[in-house]
Amino acid sequence: MNRAQREHLILEIVASQPVQTQEELVRALRERGLRVTQATVSRDVKRLGLVKVPEPQGGYRYAPPQGLREAVAPGARAKLQAAFREFVTGVDWGEGLVLVKTLAGRANAVAAAIDEARMPEVAGTVAGDDTILVVVRRAQDRDAVVRALGRLLE
Repeated sequence: MNRAQREHLILEIVASQPVQTQEELVRALRERGLRVTQATVSRDVKRLGLVKVPEPQGGYRYAPPQGLREAVAPGARAKLQAAFREFVTGVDWGEGLVLVKTLAGRANAVAAAIDEARMPEVAGTVAGDDTILVVVRRAQDRDAVVRALGRLLE
């Protein structure tokens, strides 16, 4: 699992259960079969901009930054994978963009699935009839996004 996938999984975990410490996050990742160190999780937490928010019953938990607070809907990853397998014909790239080619009339559905999956390196999508522009947050993230989306076709 690469960094982008691990960070996506971290966002899913903190959105679905209360995580108060990095050690708890390490345990949750290990329960999902991912062997990581606390140091790696610490770097991921910083890169993702996770913040501690108060819990109603006291204490604090990790949460995505305000813009990602409603981060990953349950089943979003499976929905994205199904959309790619059924409708996507290819993934290409240019400068700071990723291009996803779909069957005619299917780009909106696939773009919605990409947006719902809330990949941390993706700022957003623009869909046409059979083409989607995926805008990455940083140019250096483009290759990781191309690989991650390309793997969905396998």
